[in-house]
Amino acid sequence: MAAKQIVHLQNSRIISMLSNKSQWKNCWSLSATTRLYSNEKPASEQEAAATDANPSEQLKKLTEDLEAAKKEVTTLKEKNDELMDKYRRSLADSENLRVRLNKQIADAKVFGIQSFCKDLLEVADILGHATKAVPQEQLDSNTHLKNLYEGLTMTNASLLQVFKRHGLEAMNPLNEKFNPNMHEALFQKVDTSVDADTVIEVTKLGYKLHERVIRPALVGVSKSS
Repeated sequence: MAAKQIVHLQNSRIISMLSNKSQWKNCWSLSATTRLYSNEKPASEQEAAATDANPSEQLKKLTEDLEAAKKEVTTLKEKNDELMDKYRRSLADSENLRVRLNKQIADAKVFGIQSFCKDLLEVADILGHATKAVPQEQLDSNTHLKNLYEGLTMTNASLLQVFKRHGLEAMNPLNEKFNPNMHEALFQKVDTSVDADTVIEVTKLGYKLHERVIRPALVGVSKSS
């Protein structure tokens, strides 16, 4: 009798479980069917439909985006032009600086001895005056004076050769047209045998170092009357 009761209880539980599973299955089917045939659309589809339903708003938004993009392009172009202008100016300044530095370096190499040459010019002047001061008529009769004169002449010639080797050249503008860039006029003198403004006397020789005048010649200039 007890065994029958136990079997009856187990059968009742199985029937109950099957009944519950059937109910869950029916509920799930009903929910899926409801979603399948429902007229309600997802949020993304609703937004797309709303946008498609109002083309004027969409056109307005596209226009605003286009204007914003144009403004941004214009701003970037202006900045690019400004930077390119600064870049070109920097290149030009760098090139000018390079040229100036190269010229200064070249001038320093060529004219670095200019001050030294100016000091030596006084020595050359003294040698020239000493040579001219020797009386020519006494050279034959006085051997010592002749030797001294020859020594002074040779020293002066050697000094002038050294000057020339380093680019320093003497200027003797006698009978040349007066040039204020190379000559310094000490006086004027009437002389009808030459044209006016002609150098008729050289008091002191001028010198130039590589075509740069470092001492103008001191001269006397003719005038017509």
